[in-house]
Amino acid sequence: MGKDKLKRFQENLTFRNMIQPAFEEVFHKDHPLKGHWNEMIFRNDNPIVLELGCGKGEYTVALGMAHPEKNHIGIDIKGARMWRGAKTATEAKLENVAFLRTRIEFLDSLFGEDEVDEIWITFPDPQLKRHRVKKRLTSPAFLACYARFLRPQAPIRLKTDSQHLHKYTKAVIEENALPLLACSDDIYGTDFADAALSIKTAYENRFLEQGLPITYLEFSLAGHKQFDAPIFEADESL
Repeated sequence: MGKDKLKRFQENLTFRNMIQPAFEEVFHKDHPLKGHWNEMIFRNDNPIVLELGCGKGEYTVALGMAHPEKNHIGIDIKGARMWRGAKTATEAKLENVAFLRTRIEFLDSLFGEDEVDEIWITFPDPQLKRHRVKKRLTSPAFLACYARFLRPQAPIRLKTDSQHLHKYTKAVIEENALPLLACSDDIYGTDFADAALSIKTAYENRFLEQGLPITYLEFSLAGHKQFDAPIFEADESL
């Protein structure tokens, strides 16, 4: 492990806004923070917004700056990457921004029923191989996980350069008759992007330089708890 990465891991331990639960605290067990994020971390009653797979935390920090009336939590397993976001938020004294180092699979051990008001999924790994479909963050298994802590009408927002993931997620939405709140195949080419959608990470700028259109889906789970897989995969060659 490089010296820079070790240094970042050490500095992460000093950030009040960086929460790093141990495996044994969340594996088949409720963490003490579950149901108490506003009380114990943010010390207010504002809505909680999650960004899943936040990477360096650029989007989480930008949303936190733009929306001080909400509490924003960036979630990823890569602590050395999240260091950047935690450090930026600390230096900017953003009391409404935090970072959680854990696997997405453990989120229902960390958040209580109706505790989360919004989810952003920004440029996740599209998991294109057929045997990795269940790893997609909009797969039925993950939606069932989110349903255990997300408010019924809360929006899930997917922003991606992957046409495959965009189409797959639309198929999941249609298969389960979920409310589709917004959809765009090219948010910049059609002037669809608002201020929040116009936030650009380093990854997104790279995609745009390659001429890739950025897509967007917004939907809710509408109180559903279980979700069926679409036939979509059977027609794909990947």
